[in-house]
Amino acid sequence: MKDRSKLTTEKRNPRSAAIDTLDSLGIVDVIAAEDALIAPAVAKQRRQIAAAVDIIVERFSRGGRLFYVGAGTSGRLGVLDASECPPTYGVPRTLVQGIIAGGRRALVRSVEGAEDDPAAGAAELDKRRLRADDVVCGIAACGLTPFVRGAVTRARKIGAATLFVTCSPEVRDALDTDVVICPVVGPEVVTGSTRMKAGTATKLVLNTLTTAAMIRIGKVHGHLMVDLRAGNAKLRDRSERVLMELTGLARPAARKLLAAAAGELKPAIVMHARGTDYPTARKLLAACKGSLRQAAWGPLSRPARQQC
Repeated sequence: MKDRSKLTTEKRNPRSAAIDTLDSLGIVDVIAAEDALIAPAVAKQRRQIAAAVDIIVERFSRGGRLFYVGAGTSGRLGVLDASECPPTYGVPRTLVQGIIAGGRRALVRSVEGAEDDPAAGAAELDKRRLRADDVVCGIAACGLTPFVRGAVTRARKIGAATLFVTCSPEVRDALDTDVVICPVVGPEVVTGSTRMKAGTATKLVLNTLTTAAMIRIGKVHGHLMVDLRAGNAKLRDRSERVLMELTGLARPAARKLLAAAAGELKPAIVMHARGTDYPTARKLLAACKGSLRQAAWGPLSRPARQQC
């Protein structure tokens, strides 16, 4: 698209045209009114988001990985979402990875021009030895970022699944990916400042993609984190509280059980439910493909029983 002014993300917003004449409260009210449009726009993409989750889960079952690729705000949001998966869900750092144009330096300062090189986007995936079992999710508010488009093109050539998150409906039909997620949040309060509504919509979408995928692969029981990595005092406390909730144990007993389970919450729950030791609990979980509900409380198949 030669004329970017036609993109929704670049259009002028009549509701904020005189925002520079308002006092602080007036500015806040305009921004809040625009922000109120975001969640409904994301909700309208529910089927596309669910289809993307299904793809991610299926590729995870093959041993695949999820890569987010973006530039600027979009890239930072992808890196953020990826970095929060290991401590929250106990997954390897390699399972969900964020790639930002300009590399690590671009996380804290603008790297001008980095987003304009499609070959660089493809090269970043090559460095990570992208496979056909992987998923690549391009993130670009405008939908045109060359770095992102180059990465997605390389992914399709390799045979990886491809997703795209954009807030520009004008480019939606031109994106050659398995699923396009396009929440239409309208023009920004400050023209072209896609770190605002488009950025917030993108954050909501990415949160939902990984949260739903992690739930589907057994990282959550009910609404409780059962595979978190307790790497700080807050998470150690949460582990103890979840264990107390699911077993009825008092805190001292829960703490002792967690210590016997090497600090791993899910095996600790199985140990209590099945009256077994840590190695056996891990084997039961493996036999049940990580399902806590099955390993701890469900009927066990013959192979699973043999683990006891």
